[in-house]
Amino acid sequence: MTQTQALTKTLVFPLDVQSGNESLLYDARLECRRVFNEVLRLNYDGWDWDEVEDVVEQNADLVQNTAQRIIDKAFDALNNYYDNDDWGRPWYKHETFPLRMNYGEGYNLFLEDETVRFRISAKPYNHVKGELHGTQDQFNLLTQAMKDDDWHVGTAEALCRNGREELHVTVTNETAEVGTKTAADTIVGVDINEDCVALATLTESGIEDSIVIDYPEIKEERHCYFTMRKRMQEAGQTAFNDVFRDKEQRFVHDQLHTVSRRVVEWIRRFDSPVIVFENLKDMREDIEYGTRMNRRLHSLPFAKLRDFITYKAAWHGIPSDDVNPEYTSQQCPVCGHTERANRHKKRFKCRECEHQDHADRGAGISVAQQWLRTQEDRNVPALNTLPQVRKWELRRQASGPVDGPTVTHHTVEGYQTDGVSGVSDQSTGRSSGA
Repeated sequence: MTQTQALTKTLVFPLDVQSGNESLLYDARLECRRVFNEVLRLNYDGWDWDEVEDVVEQNADLVQNTAQRIIDKAFDALNNYYDNDDWGRPWYKHETFPLRMNYGEGYNLFLEDETVRFRISAKPYNHVKGELHGTQDQFNLLTQAMKDDDWHVGTAEALCRNGREELHVTVTNETAEVGTKTAADTIVGVDINEDCVALATLTESGIEDSIVIDYPEIKEERHCYFTMRKRMQEAGQTAFNDVFRDKEQRFVHDQLHTVSRRVVEWIRRFDSPVIVFENLKDMREDIEYGTRMNRRLHSLPFAKLRDFITYKAAWHGIPSDDVNPEYTSQQCPVCGHTERANRHKKRFKCRECEHQDHADRGAGISVAQQWLRTQEDRNVPALNTLPQVRKWELRRQASGPVDGPTVTHHTVEGYQTDGVSGVSDQSTGRSSGA
C-alpha cells in the first residue's frame, strides 16, 4: 500500500558562464548581503516589519522577487531567534550572500538537445547566461521536473563554493509514492544523540539487525566554534563572531546531510520499512541540567537530522512515524524492566535480568517495540539474545580537499546477555577494552 505526497529535492549544478559577465553574480551576492543586513539593522532599530519590507525592497538593486526572497530569509532568521534561539542572535553577514531566485522570474532554464542552458537575472535587465554541468541523475530529475505535469521547478540559489559558481535548484514531485506506515514489515527504531544515531530493525519475528553511526566531529567542532565565538564576544569582535557562527552552521549542515544519507542507505536494505523516531517536540521545556549542559542539548540539531532522514527516505518510498520517548533509554528491551540506574553513559545493564547492551542501540530497540505496541493486531516479539552492535564512524579527512566524511566500520562485541568484552576495529585490527 502506498500514499502520495509532495517531495522536494535540491539539485546542485556547476555553472559554465558563457556570457562573459560572471562578475555580475559576485556583485549580486554583495547586494544580497546588503539587503539581508539592512533588514537586520532596521529590525534592531525598532522598525515595524511591514515598513522594513517596503523600504528595503524599494532600495534593492535586485529583481523584485529576488529582493523579496532575501528579505524573507532575514525574517526567517529573526523568527528562529525569537522563537527558540538555536544559534543566538542573527548578526550582520560579512561574506557574500547566496542569490535566491524564483523560477521563471529571477532565473530560467532551457532544454537544448542534451544539455540545459540557464539565464540568471543578476541585476535588473542584466542577465548571466551559460550552460549547466552535473551528473546524469541530476539532469534526469531536472528534465522530468521541466516536462512532467506532476513535477515543478522551484526556487534556486546561485552561490560560489570552493571557488566554483553553482546553481542549487529545487524540484518537487507533487505525487511521489510513499509506503503506508501501518503496513510496514520492518520497524526501524531510531535514537538520535549528540554524537551518534542508533538504528535497530525489528520485525514480529525478532531483531533483524542494528547499527550505531558515530559522528564525533559534530560535537567536537561545535565545542571548538563555541569557544572561539565566546572569545570573540569577550573581545568585542562581533564580525569574527558572525563568521565563526556561519562556518559552524555550514559544517553541521553538511555533516548531517552525510549522516542522513548513511542512515537511509542502511535502511533501504530491509523489506517494507517504516522509520520510527522519538517525538522530541517538547524536549527543550523538559531539559534543566545546568547552564553548560543546557547549552549543549538545547542547541543540538535533533530536528534537522530527523528532517533530513525523513525526506531522504521518503524519496525512496519509505514512511516515517514517531512515538512517545518516555523511558525508552531506561527500558530493558529483553525483560521490559524500566529504571534510571539501568543506564550509565553508553552502557546499559538491566538491574532485573542483567542484560547488557550498548545503551543507544537498546533505546532504538525500545522505540521500535513501543511503536509495535501502538499498532492493532501487531505482536511485540520476545527477545532473548541480541546481535552484536556494529558501528560506523564518520570522520573528515585530516588534510586535502574534503568531499565528505570518511567511514570506518567497527563491531562492538559482547554487548549481549553473556557480558561485555571489548571493541574490535575491523579496519585496523586493533582492539581495546570496553
